[in-house]
Amino acid sequence: MTAFPHTTAILVFDIDGVLRDVGNSYRRALADTVEQFTQGGYRPTPEDIDTLKGEGIWNNDWEGSQELILRYFEGQGQSRDQVPITYDEIVAFFQSRYRGPNQGENDQWTGYITQEPLLVGKDYFDQLTADGVPWGFFSGATRGSARYVLERRLGLTSPVLIAMEDAPGKPDPIGLFEVVDHLTKQHQLSPDLPVLYAGDTVADMQTLGYAETQRPQRRWIGVGVLPPHVTAIGGDYAQSYRDSLTKAGAAVVVDAITQLTAQTIQSLR
Repeated sequence: MTAFPHTTAILVFDIDGVLRDVGNSYRRALADTVEQFTQGGYRPTPEDIDTLKGEGIWNNDWEGSQELILRYFEGQGQSRDQVPITYDEIVAFFQSRYRGPNQGENDQWTGYITQEPLLVGKDYFDQLTADGVPWGFFSGATRGSARYVLERRLGLTSPVLIAMEDAPGKPDPIGLFEVVDHLTKQHQLSPDLPVLYAGDTVADMQTLGYAETQRPQRRWIGVGVLPPHVTAIGGDYAQSYRDSLTKAGAAVVVDAITQLTAQTIQSLR
């Protein structure tokens, strides 16, 4: 157990778009999936995917793929119940692109997941620990995918993680509560420490609002993070994305997670 006698806040991270660039992996697999099941009729752009996620309820990329497929066919005059595509078929195709044809252990994956650039290094988490900031992860990624990046690629040892299989999807705050409760018990922290949650989507920020309603004894602080594909576009698009995170509840929006230091946390709490 790491001692945090002087900590002033707990920090919880989303993973995709925050710790790793998924623009050419998850998002590419989503676009591939929509294109496959619309028989080449529609391939969503990054902006299309952002617009969908901006609705705040499509944090799960399998469900997002299905929704864009169904909307396409609705635009062609078909009702949803006329579309002969199952959710399981969508998931299987998506995973064949994201993980690759081998769905077994992650050391055998050959898909887009193996090409994801990291946006942070292990030294960032080591510095947070040295600065007295306890941290954990709440992600909509599958547990296998999340552990692949946290443990195999970043080299973190048994990090506190709540993933897709462990809790309802965001903006439901149950998974966030589970991470916070685990860290509080593990490090013997005060039960009313403020919590910061860093994420890159509207649903991530909305999670804090629900958390505050259900557990008002703590402060729940949203830290918006611009994902790499947004910072690459820049200009008005990046500002619009920043505004959407702020409107959804972000107290601050940063261009990269490494800008969120112990000093920044102290200023926000």
